[in-house]
Amino acid sequence: MSRGVLVLVFLLAACTSSPPFAASPSTDQPTATSPTTTTTTTAAVTTTVTTTTTRFTPPPAGNPDGGVPVPPEAAAADTSRPTRVIGDGTPAGCTSQAVVAAVAAGGVITFECGPEPVTITMTVTAQVRNDAAPEVVLDGGGLVTLSGAGQRRILYQNTCDEALGITTSHCQDQDHPRLTIQNLTLADGNAAGAAEGGGAVFVRGGRVKVVNSTFLRNRCGATGPDLGGAGLRVLSQSAGRPVFVVGSTFEGGTCANGGALSSIGVSWVVLNSLLRNNSATGDGANPARPGTPGGGSGGAVYADGNAFTVRIAGSVLEDNKANEGGGAVFFVSNDRSGTLAVESSTLRRNPSAGFETPGYRGIFFLGAAEPTVTGSTIR
Repeated sequence: MSRGVLVLVFLLAACTSSPPFAASPSTDQPTATSPTTTTTTTAAVTTTVTTTTTRFTPPPAGNPDGGVPVPPEAAAADTSRPTRVIGDGTPAGCTSQAVVAAVAAGGVITFECGPEPVTITMTVTAQVRNDAAPEVVLDGGGLVTLSGAGQRRILYQNTCDEALGITTSHCQDQDHPRLTIQNLTLADGNAAGAAEGGGAVFVRGGRVKVVNSTFLRNRCGATGPDLGGAGLRVLSQSAGRPVFVVGSTFEGGTCANGGALSSIGVSWVVLNSLLRNNSATGDGANPARPGTPGGGSGGAVYADGNAFTVRIAGSVLEDNKANEGGGAVFFVSNDRSGTLAVESSTLRRNPSAGFETPGYRGIFFLGAAEPTVTGSTIR
């Protein structure tokens, strides 16, 4: 074979190799492809080879088959006129410091980090101030991940925290701040050292809602009778209004209780969402049995307190597990006034290693009457 042919064969082989791409959190996540044309020229031959470059595209959040109507107050916030924008159009302009400053100032916050997905590793927790703007909207545009790097909580709101500015004499019940998390991924948050839980996000007071967002691999304390919420922990909401979780995914969360969601005295409305592979890792339940550290209930959802409600609609809860009660949902209304409704949803493969309510696999329920289940599969 001549030297010129050997060179041509070598160049053609090089042009047909696609570059590697970053691994995604899940093996079944979709990708987008774009063609690239390369022209190779030798002494007498010109060859054009078209190759394909693979680019990771984050999967849509939530249950793709969920079709339950979303009430106006649970819809995504309007971000067409943001108060502040994080970034300068490049990934380098999107920093932890910029996120922390924007969240503290409040208002409608969007990102300009370029056209590709970007991960911002938080070096400190972003804190919502009570004496700044009453509305705090954090919208990642479907391209931004905030990561706790397995070392820290990502977002914190507490209307009774004096360090964040006390604005009323009734901090447990005020209508602000109102935090909206939308079109955002929060990954690898860690609140293992915090007594109250909330691996990715902790909220006390004001309001909070989650729309079209994904929570991945977050964690909080592994044991304890009264802490929880690897993804989101909520204590008190203004006027007893519910926390809305809409079109969102909580996956791979671990905590003593509530591998995805946890609350005391707070109502929830979970619509068109996916809660999968979350775990309640505690041991001994609540109150803790003698000789145990406590916890282990609510593989996906842990709800405790007196008068509150939980509604799960158009959602899938699957492959969650609890060392004690409620592989999918743990619900205890201490005064037995609370209600649980499961509508147009699927709950499957949510083992409870300790206890659950007969006839409701994966659920432990103590409340008013029995859970209301309509158009749903529980198995």
